[in-house]
Amino acid sequence: MAAKILANVIVLGSAVLGRAFVQAYRQALSNASKSGVAREAVQNIRRASKAMAEPEARQVLGVTEHASWEEISQRYDSLFKQNATNGSFYLQSKVHRAKECLEGAYAKKAQGTMDG
Repeated sequence: MAAKILANVIVLGSAVLGRAFVQAYRQALSNASKSGVAREAVQNIRRASKAMAEPEARQVLGVTEHASWEEISQRYDSLFKQNATNGSFYLQSKVHRAKECLEGAYAKKAQGTMDG
């Protein structure tokens, strides 16, 4: 009899604690979304995971600072195809991110020459 009562107390107590934990978690999420902390953290994570510096991008593609866009594009095509057939997805994605980075850099340079 005492074991049955003890089991009931444990089950009821854990149910109460579980509900309190879920309610506290929901409230924490609500507070975070109101203050923008959660959104900012997600944006920082996305930015950091996709960001590649221009020197690293040039190193990945094996081009110099003075390389033409045509040369960069040819190196990208070659490396991307190579990694698609017998390379790794990781290397292929690094090559793609390097091209994206250099596209942005060349777009800024082109825009700077138009403005100035």
